[in-house]
Amino acid sequence: MKDATFSITTGTIVRVILLLALAALLWFLRDLALIVLTSIVIASAIEPAARGLTQYKVPRIIAVLVVYLMFFGSFFSVIFFLLPPVLEETSLLLASVPSYLQTIGATDALTEDAILGTRSLINDFSISSTTRDLNTFFSGLSGNFFAAISVIFGGAVSFILIVVFSFYFAINEKGIEEFLRVLTPIQHEDYVLGLWRRAQRKIGLWMQGQFLLAVLIGVLTYLGLSILGIQYALILAVIAGIMELIPVFGPILASIPAIAIAFANGGAGIAVMVAALFVIIQQFENHLIYPLVVTKVVGVPPILVILALLIGAQVAGILGILLAVPIVAAIQELFSDMEKARGPKQHNG
Repeated sequence: MKDATFSITTGTIVRVILLLALAALLWFLRDLALIVLTSIVIASAIEPAARGLTQYKVPRIIAVLVVYLMFFGSFFSVIFFLLPPVLEETSLLLASVPSYLQTIGATDALTEDAILGTRSLINDFSISSTTRDLNTFFSGLSGNFFAAISVIFGGAVSFILIVVFSFYFAINEKGIEEFLRVLTPIQHEDYVLGLWRRAQRKIGLWMQGQFLLAVLIGVLTYLGLSILGIQYALILAVIAGIMELIPVFGPILASIPAIAIAFANGGAGIAVMVAALFVIIQQFENHLIYPLVVTKVVGVPPILVILALLIGAQVAGILGILLAVPIVAAIQELFSDMEKARGPKQHNG
């Protein structure tokens, strides 16, 4: 058996040092990296809509502006009209949690710490007297309006930078590609740009699909629970829409509080009807909404989505959740290319 020898050249050492230095720089500038990545994801998400408008001879800058106005109009409309009643209903629901647990025989779940935590949440959400005045509402929540944005985007400055960068990337059809050209060595430029175009399609499909899916499921859940006369239908519908981010287990988790509230208020019969409602909505989603809205083009396995969401939330909070699946979709494309480059596996006969 021959002794194996390894040769480490100066070039290899330099590349390793540069790679480590780049990793350290990215970690040091992780806040800026998150802003840029979020901007790229947002620009990718609105790209299909902007491209669709340009097909009708609409100038690209006008098309992007229209899409942005629609997006931010929807965002602030949700804050203005939906958030106050959701928080008020959440306050009422939290105040009722002890009685609900007592009704269903789960009082053991109410430890002293849980009771104190619930009371603290009730105090934080007790804003019913201010929900009619938007300025007072946001002052009561955080001192000013931009603190609400801070929860999602990490601060007013970060929010403004995300808007500016994403607008630049979107308004210039090749803006992201030009950005990648600056960062990519010339010999790898064609491959990186090709990889990006495939990943961009997945990112756009996933972002748009998940948004539409959450809205549709939320609306269907609200209508169904309202028809059945279930209390707190609005907050339960919001929970159902948010839980659509989690594949497989999300709808199950969303149904638990609704079924518990139905059982506490109306007994086993109404609880069974609520459970049946969630089953019907889930079947409707699986066989019609999901194939049409999200499509199988994204192709990220459910277990990877769950892991990505958990890691993203741990690393970067809400922005991490927004970026998790798009990043995994891009990495999946890279691994797919690596697998193809290996070629078919050789089997010894």
